[in-house]
Amino acid sequence: MKIIKLNAIASTNSFLKEMAKDSALENFTVVQTENQLNGRGQQHAKWVSDPFKNLTFSVFVKFKDFNFLDKKYLNFAISLAIFEVLKEENIKNIAIKWPNDILSGKQKICGILIENNIKGTKINSSVIGIGLNVNQKLFSESLKNVSSLSNISGKIFDLDDLLKKIILQIELKIRKLEKQDFKSLETDYLNVLYKKNIPTMFKDSKDVLFMGIIRGISNDGKLKIELENESVAEFGIKEVAMV
Repeated sequence: MKIIKLNAIASTNSFLKEMAKDSALENFTVVQTENQLNGRGQQHAKWVSDPFKNLTFSVFVKFKDFNFLDKKYLNFAISLAIFEVLKEENIKNIAIKWPNDILSGKQKICGILIENNIKGTKINSSVIGIGLNVNQKLFSESLKNVSSLSNISGKIFDLDDLLKKIILQIELKIRKLEKQDFKSLETDYLNVLYKKNIPTMFKDSKDVLFMGIIRGISNDGKLKIELENESVAEFGIKEVAMV
């Protein structure tokens, strides 16, 4: 585990991707910043974080033989790694909201952005960006349903200690991924998936409301929702949202 700490940077993912272009990086190299100026989330969303209070970092992972078609299991592995660390820290009511947000109750505490370097049919390497709200107490009114570990638990966390725990858990999950233990990764992920098997109101990309029940994840990583007519529809990121 090699950790590179920077005082301030636009995006840890962008910085680490540039490093990977110019040098042969050690596996599980980490770039962490105390102040991320232009953090990115899924589908070009911004990740906003107060300086010196949270964990904003990216991890470089390289693979020997990992098929692009199996990419959903990488998402499962990383989400579960963070979930399990937070569970060990006794954070209450945690769940994974598809595809990879970590919630406590209805409040988001962590976001993940995975960017893959693909060669042919294989994922050669990945840069995994993680933003975890840790010791921040106050959030902008424009951010709805957002909280932090400190707000939830009433404790102040050691950021360095928490970072090391997460990286070690990511390493363990990547080993499971490389052994192609896909079934257990999917089972564990679905067991803690937010709103699974619970009737829920959704909104599609055309702002049409509908009731549905999350039943699982498709082979290509889409959310499988059972509709009122008992058919099952599949939705990609930004094609559906919970209301």
